Amino acid sequence: MRLTKGQNKGRLSAPNYRGSTAKALTGINENNMKTFSAKAQDIERKWYVIDAADKVLGQVAVEAANLLRGKNKTIFTPHVDCGDYVIVVNADKVVLSGNKERAKIYTRYTGYVGNQVVTTPAKLRKSHPEKILELAILGMVPHTRQGRAQGTRLKVYAGAEHPHAAQTPEVIAIA
Repeated sequence: MRLTKGQNKGRLSAPNYRGSTAKALTGINENNMKTFSAKAQDIERKWYVIDAADKVLGQVAVEAANLLRGKNKTIFTPHVDCGDYVIVVNADKVVLSGNKERAKIYTRYTGYVGNQVVTTPAKLRKSHPEKILELAILGMVPHTRQGRAQGTRLKVYAGAEHPHAAQTPEVIAIA
């Protein structure tokens, strides 16, 4: 027998009446709950360093994008920039899975008629090895003013050295 809302009032065992069990067990009134929204002054920014040597490009990019957006924090609010600073070292040693080193293409347009520039990761690795990781990470953050602000906190270096030792970055290990 299925009970309606009015018939179920006051009974704790029937799961049909929404919230009666939760209210009785926890003492929380569902009508007075407030959604937490982080404020700009509440944000504490930390520094993280990721070593990309012999790691798959997508795995490094996902971890870096999540740190840039602040999705690892309990106070994450989508419309507030609550991300951290991310340093990626050894960007020249990042690995692309499958045949992407030769088959993947990066396309950009210079602004002049007929000047569409197409390049592969193999060519890009010779001239600007950090650009491969930057494009992958920035493609995973929102393409808005907030995403561009989050992108300014991304620091990518081709070698193992970085000039941000004074910030004492925390090392993030990627499996």
